[in-house]
Amino acid sequence: MEREFFGTDGIRGTANTWPMTAEIAVRAGMAAGLQFIRGAHRHRVVVGKDTRLSGYMLEPALTAGFTSVGMDVILVGPMPTPAVALLTRSLRADLGVVLSASHNVFADNGIKLFGPDGYKLSDRIETEIEARMQSDMSANLAAPGDLGRAMRLEDAPGRYIEAAKATFPSENRLDGLKIVIDCANGAAYKVAPTVLWELEAEVIPIGVDPDGFNINHECGSTHTDYMCEQVVAHGADVGIALDGDADRLILADEHGHLVDGDQLMAAIADYWAESGDLKGGGVVATVMSNLGLERHLGDRGLELVRTQVGDRYVVEHMRQHGYNIGGEQSGHIVMSDFGTTGDGLVAALQVLALIVAEGRPVSEVCRRFDAVPQLLKNVRYAGASPLDTDRVSAAIQAQRMRLGDKGRLLIRPSGTEPLIRVMAEGDDGDLIHSVVDELVDTIEATAAAG
Repeated sequence: MEREFFGTDGIRGTANTWPMTAEIAVRAGMAAGLQFIRGAHRHRVVVGKDTRLSGYMLEPALTAGFTSVGMDVILVGPMPTPAVALLTRSLRADLGVVLSASHNVFADNGIKLFGPDGYKLSDRIETEIEARMQSDMSANLAAPGDLGRAMRLEDAPGRYIEAAKATFPSENRLDGLKIVIDCANGAAYKVAPTVLWELEAEVIPIGVDPDGFNINHECGSTHTDYMCEQVVAHGADVGIALDGDADRLILADEHGHLVDGDQLMAAIADYWAESGDLKGGGVVATVMSNLGLERHLGDRGLELVRTQVGDRYVVEHMRQHGYNIGGEQSGHIVMSDFGTTGDGLVAALQVLALIVAEGRPVSEVCRRFDAVPQLLKNVRYAGASPLDTDRVSAAIQAQRMRLGDKGRLLIRPSGTEPLIRVMAEGDDGDLIHSVVDELVDTIEATAAAG
């Protein structure tokens, strides 16, 4: 069955337009509730969100859907995605939901679903929920006396704060470190600075004044200029930038230079390999990770396993093959010893633990390899995807032949937006730029021709 609602990370779109409408949210709540109601016990779902204005519309719509099929709803308000996954497990809920469009602008929103184990749902289960959404569910509505109830969990932030702190080595503290934390005016705007402060760091919080519109706006992990400026201006030791739902991070060193997810995974993997804590013999990443990471790990006898883009596919491979670290260059870092999904704050804490242990600056601790020249450009289109045309297919094949064994070329459609991502990498930077630019020109011209 072709998936109409679910993309690579749940259901996502522009708020109050299909499919991100109150009506679809109600149906999603009904369908997901019916999917996970098993047995005669009271069933319940944890619902969290980020700080987007549309959360006020979608949260009650989802609640109506769940309660209409007899599922109780535990509302936790603005909370990081990993916090909702954690609470789903710790509260023994049947399902967890996050209303967020991650790093996207405020006008977008999304519905992410987690199973009772705290892991994102498989493609198979999402497809089954889709089938329910497209069917007549009226026969499965709860009787008046069996309707679900909705309640707020007031201590949800405190539970996550304590859980995050517990991942930091108990023998270490952050006293003496000055940290800039950019919360993207998103879901972690309260909890992230609190965790760092309670671990005794000197904290300079930015992006902590959400107004419903400014989530990810010129802040957070996709807009890091201001965070880098603040690191330098305050003489901070490190900058941490989260995204809107706080499941990814980008760091800045003491000079205001960025450190991406590949470097962070390398640093953590080295640290854990030396301490004997690394499992699986390497790291799981996606096809987007830099060739430099693969070479770095290989030099240390470790393996880089690549999956398709999407943290869910990284997690699936980790679970199936016993790895305990994986992630994406964009800053999704999953550490299965501590959680079931990417957690920007917890990942930052592991890097901070390494910095404290080594007593060296971030610029030394987190620069593990020289990245191979890599260029990524996005092409936005309307209508049918130009990837389906003979002209673009021929151009891609020609550029692959041009690269030969001198690099990699990756062309993929975005799972959440009408974008085509064109990425190439190799040791010859001029060749990489030429390959990407020529392909982008061809795709843009094809898209414009309709």
